Amino acid sequence: MSRAAATLAGLYERHVMNTYVRAPLSLTKGKGSRVWDIDGHEYLDLFPGWGVSALGHNHPFVVTALRGQAGRLMHVANTYYHPLQAKAARKLVSVAFEGKVFFCNSGAEGVETAVKLARKWGHSAHGVTGGATGRYEIITMDRSFHGRTMAALSATGQTKYQEGFEPLVPGFVHVPFNDLKAVEQAVTEKTVAVLVEPIQGEGGVRVASDEYLRGLRALCDARKLLLIFDEVQTGMGRTGTWFGYQHAGVIPDVMILAKALGGGFPIAAVIARPDVAEALTPGTHATTYGGSPLGCACVLAVFEAVEKQKLLERTVQLGAVALARMQGWAKRFAFIRDVRGRGLMLGMELRHDGRPIVAACREARLLINCTQETVLRILPAMTITRAQLDRGLDILEGVLERHTG
Repeated sequence: MSRAAATLAGLYERHVMNTYVRAPLSLTKGKGSRVWDIDGHEYLDLFPGWGVSALGHNHPFVVTALRGQAGRLMHVANTYYHPLQAKAARKLVSVAFEGKVFFCNSGAEGVETAVKLARKWGHSAHGVTGGATGRYEIITMDRSFHGRTMAALSATGQTKYQEGFEPLVPGFVHVPFNDLKAVEQAVTEKTVAVLVEPIQGEGGVRVASDEYLRGLRALCDARKLLLIFDEVQTGMGRTGTWFGYQHAGVIPDVMILAKALGGGFPIAAVIARPDVAEALTPGTHATTYGGSPLGCACVLAVFEAVEKQKLLERTVQLGAVALARMQGWAKRFAFIRDVRGRGLMLGMELRHDGRPIVAACREARLLINCTQETVLRILPAMTITRAQLDRGLDILEGVLERHTG
């Protein structure tokens, strides 16, 4: 570690809470799928911002929108109107489903909003036949991840994140992922909703089958439950469609978006079908910064970039290239247990700890991620070039050849 990097790490140690396992890398600049450290070394980033920078770092459309809006008006209290929030909401609904939008700041905050919305709906005449009240339980999935705030943490199906924060928020029931019968058996008179990720990202890039999502839709219709999709990581084109649920041809009642939504700027959104959205009325939910002019300008810039640069099509094409190559490695290397994913959301499960491979890739100037200790995760920017993708996969393959488990 250089003196500059060591000095920065020392400042962190003295002044920043120790809530992250940080790699020994200090980044100062980014462009597209490349980043540079404090000493000027260049890295190829195949996991930009944990999926936030799906357009790559500093996409010119987003930078231009952000700079322009910052010079006009940065914040508007939500007690007033501003044009960009209305435009961003209209655009979201136009590519998703008929509904209304609540803007907030992060995925966890979006999950909190969806939980409150479901409970409010369940305690109203909208939630049950005949106007009875009292439904509040939400069924979620094992190995799911929904965020670090208390309700989102309680919804998460991984005890390792919950230890030490008990008592958790009551009202969440966890069942196996991709198991429709388990969901059916968990429904009671208290159940109000089912919350699921179309692809469990942090849970190991585990893909919900189309049949499973269709079955959940039918079950929720039959039992008058809300179907909530957490698309924090899968949304905004990551899987090759605007939203992950579109592969299955179903429509949720509520959807949560964040990460890629602002192209690097922190903004999240919850879309709910109109009759469900009515459950939240003035005074029942709010956020100070949600839907700011800056954030909404970035949302509109992301849509413009994806459409003008045909990034959904690129994501399908490049994702197929990467997946095929990774499947080829699975035939060569016995320590690869499985390869899975959709579009440019890909995971490779190993039979041993994947973290040394991530470290070796970083030494070779390639940035990837490991989740669940054994799943290598790559989320390349939708703007990555074919040459950059091939180079990144070449580096990863070389590392795999040297780390045979």
